Amino acid sequence: MITQRAYAVEPWTVRERTLDLGLLAQSESVFALSNGHVGWRGNLDEGEPHGLPGSYLNGVHELHPLPYAEAGYGYPESGQTVIDVTNGKVLRLLVDDEPFDLRYGRLVGHERTLDLRRGVLERVCEWTSPAGSTVRVRSTRLVSLTQRAIAAVAYEVEPVDRRTRVVVQSELVANESLPGPDGDPRAARTLKSPLEPEEDLAKGRRLRLVHRTRRSGLRVAVAADHVVDGPERTTTSCESNEDVARLTVTSVLEPGQRLRVEKLVAHGWSGARSRPAMSDQVEAALAAAAHSGWQGLLDEQRAYLDDFWSRADVEVDGDEEIQQAVRFALFHVLQAGARAEGRAIPAKGLTGSGYDGHAFWDTEVFVLPLLICTVPDAAAEALRWRHSTLPVARERAAQLGLRGAAFPWRTIEGSEGSAYWPAGTAAFHVNADIADAVVRHVQATGDERFEHDTGVELLVETARLWRSLGHHDDRGAFHLDGVTGPDEYSAVADDNTYTNLMARANLLAAADACKRHPDRAAELGVDEEESAGWRDAAEAVHIPCNDELGVHEQHAGFTRYQRWDFAGTRPDQYPLMLHFPYFDLYRKQVVKQADLVLAMHTRADWFEEFSDEEQIARNFAYYEPLTVRDSSLSACVQAVLAARTGHLELAHAYTAEAALMDLADLEHNTRDGLHIASLAGTWTALVAGFGGMRWDDGGLRFTPRLPPRLRRLAFTVRFLGRSLRVEITADRAAYTLRSGPPLTVRHHGAELTVREGAPVERPLPPSEPRPAPGQPPHRAPHPR
Repeated sequence: MITQRAYAVEPWTVRERTLDLGLLAQSESVFALSNGHVGWRGNLDEGEPHGLPGSYLNGVHELHPLPYAEAGYGYPESGQTVIDVTNGKVLRLLVDDEPFDLRYGRLVGHERTLDLRRGVLERVCEWTSPAGSTVRVRSTRLVSLTQRAIAAVAYEVEPVDRRTRVVVQSELVANESLPGPDGDPRAARTLKSPLEPEEDLAKGRRLRLVHRTRRSGLRVAVAADHVVDGPERTTTSCESNEDVARLTVTSVLEPGQRLRVEKLVAHGWSGARSRPAMSDQVEAALAAAAHSGWQGLLDEQRAYLDDFWSRADVEVDGDEEIQQAVRFALFHVLQAGARAEGRAIPAKGLTGSGYDGHAFWDTEVFVLPLLICTVPDAAAEALRWRHSTLPVARERAAQLGLRGAAFPWRTIEGSEGSAYWPAGTAAFHVNADIADAVVRHVQATGDERFEHDTGVELLVETARLWRSLGHHDDRGAFHLDGVTGPDEYSAVADDNTYTNLMARANLLAAADACKRHPDRAAELGVDEEESAGWRDAAEAVHIPCNDELGVHEQHAGFTRYQRWDFAGTRPDQYPLMLHFPYFDLYRKQVVKQADLVLAMHTRADWFEEFSDEEQIARNFAYYEPLTVRDSSLSACVQAVLAARTGHLELAHAYTAEAALMDLADLEHNTRDGLHIASLAGTWTALVAGFGGMRWDDGGLRFTPRLPPRLRRLAFTVRFLGRSLRVEITADRAAYTLRSGPPLTVRHHGAELTVREGAPVERPLPPSEPRPAPGQPPHRAPHPR
């Protein structure tokens, strides 16, 4: 599972003690800093060597043509790809006329540390140049969580053993050379040098570049200011051209002397504002950052994170790797959404260009449950972004001959970006995923204003889609045919159980919301007849079941398909989609990622009302040997259901897989950016799995149980304005209300009321022993 330990296991840091150029791209993702608006990959300060340079502004993208061998009605005409914006990280160093380049000379020591409590990336390096000069370099980097436009670096150089001349070149660089995108060469041509210059400035210690994207027409402004501290006769000069603005700092240092450069970088973009307005915007952001100063930015960052950790930390006793990994996960999910403010949360956050920077259903199903319980304002902003794209989603639905809104499978700015129609057209469940997040947010926060202003319209337009997409048969059952569910090894199938159950909840939620907000219903043209039609369809939704096997079907007819030849599949033939045609995958019983199992997690209310624990256990046992986990979205969901059905050690193994997806680079693609949904799934596996936490209109419920190796699990959630801490040990659970009025929760079905200052403890009942389910050959998770 882990061939080598790239990072030391520590509770509050991720530390790299040596520099491995073979792991450089991976470490750039792991050490990325972001606030949801600005993203800086963890490139070395000097810019080179690098795996993938990366400076991103959330929403800044370029358009490119989508390739089709054959034209078809309704195919998206252009794709969207995240682009590198002007890079403000670069601080090049010359040591006695030798470029500071770690590929040359001798690297005496190199350590980088991501400090999860302070929100900074620190680096200490000692290097001897080919000419024999040894210098020590220290840097600290942050992307501010309090000043949305600002990122900053403090960079120090000191000679170790002799008088040394040093030159630091602080740069803003646009249109950097990047590895070309795979696939369509037309996209590669379009994305080469996507920024057209509009303004460059270098004056005193101030730098500024303004560019505009060629096709999408977005204006990007980046500016930098500097504080320089060095010995006497330290000099500065500046220059700029279309794509580079540079401040050059020159000094002669004796051993014990240091040259320090503090660099503040402001970022902004707009599709509407003028060039002068954008210049003024970044200059104003710089002025505010300069008023705080470097130390002020550090202090603000620490205060912000102290508050975050006080209400979001998860404590795990008994597995040090998972303890580190869940904090790493929480930190990066926070970074992905904290200051997105009306923009999407991409599948990679702002840590890399994987998936072209697109947002998927990952956001609503995997990321938002965590944010709803820890940073609810960020969750609301993500849903407001979806709401802002409703006009485009309505157009897409109309193009497909449907009512309501058809949200995209993958996108940056709201239009469909997938050229693969079984996903880009048929994966309608994304609409219900968005509706589900709306409902969960309102249930957990009680935010009636959000529901009125944003939620009702999202629920109505998604409900309209389901009503027009589905049909009633002769017996009155409601069917959704020809859809693609979460499992990407099944496509264009009838009555996908996950989709049907999520659509059912969507339809009922829309009817209920319109009843609570009749003024909004009237504005949207919803009458009693339409609302009653939603309820009729919801109550009649068909859920396919194989009565012989006693299991629910992933979709109608799934259990009669031929099983995949797992025994004949070699370990090196995974992931299957890279070694076998989709045609073969689509007609076999093989599951890429949790689908029916995911339905038992997201729609636990339906399974509890219309099924029982034995049915849930049978379903899990049936699908476990079919699920190959060729997607990072699967392990966390399987962990939740493994815990629920009493397979606690298996749940522990799946939790570790989700948690270590990037720290151990399990899918060998962390170089492209982190798996934000899997990181969020680490929290889900622990809190919803071992904590057994679920919530609905009936409130919060817990069914906690720990696997043998874990001694204690503790976490805090926000619910209806309260802060509730849950602490679980091998035989007991304690519930402590940290703030707010009394809260009634359920513990293994028994109701209890928790009051501030009066913790309530309850014993844990024993779990029901069941035979352990198997996994496909070569695909069992690594045991802990």
